[in-house]
Amino acid sequence: MNKKWQIFQANKEEVEKLQKNFNINKLLATILVNRGITEKNQIEKFLNPKRSDFYNPYGMPDMEKAVDRIIKAIENKEKIIIYGDYDVDGITSITVLKSFLLERGANVTEYIPNRLEEGYGLNKKAIEYIARQKNQLMITVDCGISGIDEVAYATKLGIETIVTDHHEPGSELPKAIAVVDAKRKDNTYPCRNLAGVGVVFKLIQAISMKIGLEEKEFLKYLDIVCVGTISDIVPLTDENRIIVKLGLKLIEQTRNLGLRSILQIAGYSKIDSSTISFGVAPRINACGRMGHQEEALKLFLSKDIKEINELTQKLNDYNKLRQDTEKSIYTDAVEQIEKNGLANKNTIVLMGKGWHHGVIGIVSSKITELYFKPSILLCEEDDIGKGSGRSIPGFDLYEALTECKDFIDRFGGHSMAVGINIKKDKFEEFKEKFEQIAKEKHVDEIIPILNIDAQISLDDISKEMVESLKELEPYGEANKMPLFAFKNLKIDSIRALSGGKHLRLTVKDNKNMVNAIGFNLGELANDYKIGDRIDLVGNLEINSFNGVDNIQINVKDVMKSL
Repeated sequence: MNKKWQIFQANKEEVEKLQKNFNINKLLATILVNRGITEKNQIEKFLNPKRSDFYNPYGMPDMEKAVDRIIKAIENKEKIIIYGDYDVDGITSITVLKSFLLERGANVTEYIPNRLEEGYGLNKKAIEYIARQKNQLMITVDCGISGIDEVAYATKLGIETIVTDHHEPGSELPKAIAVVDAKRKDNTYPCRNLAGVGVVFKLIQAISMKIGLEEKEFLKYLDIVCVGTISDIVPLTDENRIIVKLGLKLIEQTRNLGLRSILQIAGYSKIDSSTISFGVAPRINACGRMGHQEEALKLFLSKDIKEINELTQKLNDYNKLRQDTEKSIYTDAVEQIEKNGLANKNTIVLMGKGWHHGVIGIVSSKITELYFKPSILLCEEDDIGKGSGRSIPGFDLYEALTECKDFIDRFGGHSMAVGINIKKDKFEEFKEKFEQIAKEKHVDEIIPILNIDAQISLDDISKEMVESLKELEPYGEANKMPLFAFKNLKIDSIRALSGGKHLRLTVKDNKNMVNAIGFNLGELANDYKIGDRIDLVGNLEINSFNGVDNIQINVKDVMKSL
């Protein structure tokens, strides 16, 4: 697939100024300039964040009201229930808040809706159950901002509610005791992009300040807060970067036995954002996807080694089941696409019998990535199709579905991802309307863009320079691993690996030679030969093999040199 290479043109004066003032190499300075990090306080906070860099939590809307009500509930021994989501952000939010409140002597339990039976967010049946349990205060975490009717219903049943959330509010806020959400229209808090667990962290920070606790009483939860923040794919900038940078250090020596156990079974030798994203998060998420959300929470809260080992194995098993289920649906979906010529359309809309709607969103993401088209995948259940959709940059999926609302039972989400229910008898009409909208918006003309930090030569790189890029970690949303362009390289060797799946090559530039690996680019071995001149885009990394370190380019795209 053709990709557009967009190479940043950094301000040379700014780059030289950063090199001189901060004693850093040209490439590191270039990347900081590209990312708008040029002021002294910005650079220090980005490269070496400290716990003193956290903002005052009382800058968040309704924080004082929330804190006062929680302290009152603790003092009066009221029954408190935490209502949280079933994904990693929700599970870590409950873990942090429940652990902190228990240590303060609170009478606190939790409620997590079942993804397969109840879906996301507050629901009235759950609130009825919470009322029957005589709970007086409900604190939502990672949800609640859209629960206008549900919060009103809770009030009617004698339950007071504090909402803590990080999702966009609608035109109306829930009529709760407090609504703590930095995305509120009246928010003045500097960091609007906290994860749900980030908002919980600010809440326990605020409670700690109010009752005169030492900083360690809330900072000790940064390992769990870090896991939730990385997993929720929020921008790893500003306060999120502080949480993750400090949190990763704490994870290396975590006292949370469940987290330590899941890290061991994941088998990663290095603790970084990738370890959390690909080793920890999928195992926790698998619990919710397969309908066993409580077991992930138990893992984080348990102090019993035997129970922890059993739960860790269960999480691993759920993740394997999730992977197998996902693979089966993906294979089925690709077969449908190829059989019906959907790859030539502007959109991909599919419905399948027996598909598991707990994993359908992951498959939709993979289909969109494979074909670079907006996709909606639905599980056929009686007369309803339930599923998820994913989009590509430049096509607002939520907006498009709003134009199709006559054919949709209900939907929610944002520009890049949605959840959706469609009555089976409206499926074909919806499919046609959605395709028409995508055609009108010229989806076929959207080309994936590679944002490249700099064009460099092999002469420019050294092991020390590549190692210096680690100062930019942790990588994640809004702080991607740097991409570099290399022009007019000569292929010295080229071959496909793993049955044609991956690409291995060595490239030369004057006297320098570097190894390169292209994952899922194996078909390019047929397009190029030894001696060809090519341009590459990729990440720079150190490949350690048999105790020897070598620079390697992790290739993202290739084209013939002009």
